[in-house]
Amino acid sequence: MFIDKAEIYVKAGNGGNGIVAFRREKFEPSGGPAGGDGGRGGNIIFQVDTGLRTLMDFRYKKKYIAQNGQDGGPSKMTGKDGEDLIIRVPPGTIIIDKESRRVLADLTENNARSILAIGGKGGRGNQHFATSTRQAPRFAEGGAAGQEREIILELKLLADVGLLGFPNVGKSTLLASITKAKPKIANYPFTTITPNLGVVDWKNSSFVMADIPGIIEGAHEGVGLGYQFLRHVERTRFLIHILDVSASDEDNTRNPIDDFNKINEELSKYSHILAEKKQIIALNKIDIVFDEEKINKLKAYFEKEGYEVYPISAATKKGLGKLLDRTVELLEEIEPPHLIIDEFEQVYEPESEKTFTINLINNEYIVEGKDLERLIDSVNFDDLDSIRYFQRMLRRKGIIDELEDMGIKDGDIVKILDIEFEYFR
Repeated sequence: MFIDKAEIYVKAGNGGNGIVAFRREKFEPSGGPAGGDGGRGGNIIFQVDTGLRTLMDFRYKKKYIAQNGQDGGPSKMTGKDGEDLIIRVPPGTIIIDKESRRVLADLTENNARSILAIGGKGGRGNQHFATSTRQAPRFAEGGAAGQEREIILELKLLADVGLLGFPNVGKSTLLASITKAKPKIANYPFTTITPNLGVVDWKNSSFVMADIPGIIEGAHEGVGLGYQFLRHVERTRFLIHILDVSASDEDNTRNPIDDFNKINEELSKYSHILAEKKQIIALNKIDIVFDEEKINKLKAYFEKEGYEVYPISAATKKGLGKLLDRTVELLEEIEPPHLIIDEFEQVYEPESEKTFTINLINNEYIVEGKDLERLIDSVNFDDLDSIRYFQRMLRRKGIIDELEDMGIKDGDIVKILDIEFEYFR
């Protein structure tokens, strides 16, 4: 089975908590704060593995969570960082943020990497909160939550040449004739239900050829095997459009010219990039057509339209030499298609966006946000210095300003998670 699209959930590891600790060494009764920092949470990293060909693994496993950082220790010991989680994907994988639909990475080269979720920073131990007036801080900082997101993986085959044509025109036969690929071949519609890849070795040159599954009229709207396979055509440098010259209106089968026009219409409806892609035409099955005039008429018609035409027989290999010679020449002339994005977009830090919401419910201001849990865990509400630190952080995060913009008054109730207090300016 060929899986070329998957949706998964990824979460980077949380940062470890800083701790409250003091030196308790002999002869140093007032050794001062010595709480260590928490370790960083592990990142979620996607890496290309050329040994993979599909997104099959992501059909069965939908959640990927990296390791959390360890909490800090006494004597200013920093907790261990969480291990990064490396997720391997086949070359040609595009990673899209499900919510924003923003392309995050386009992974093509072997071992190419992209960080898709950044681990949370470790919290600071109480050693960092000592000042000249606060020499024994009894609070520390909690670790930051790791970034999480739902993402869409899309696979686009990386082939130099794509074989295009209606079902049963001989694409699979041609691929089997010139490569070691072993596609399923039979005389019924949609024999090929997954794209097949093969490596062609020809006169000291080699290239990858893809047999794109049968595209029929209405494919851009999901008819037949659907538009999901049109995306694989986008990656090729040029296309070999195979037409069955044995088809004719006389025996109530398709007409090669109509086939050609219909498929190109589908390409243009799906993407202007596909419509503009270079095509050469291979008139296949000349071994079973005894009317040479018919072949010459078709060849003359398409040449008049500006296309290069090569009569071939994929089954007997007749005419394949000229077709492959021209293929090699075109691959030297045509540059690889541009990537969707030239450089990976840097994944945003969790702290770089607004991380809280405030709602007025029953005359109470309810403050919610994933980073607030970290803040609450950092506060020792029995310690005046810790409470002052808490108030400063509320101001720094913009929570106080937003409450005031909403019209909060002295004595109004504010709830942050399980903590409830009255507001006073």
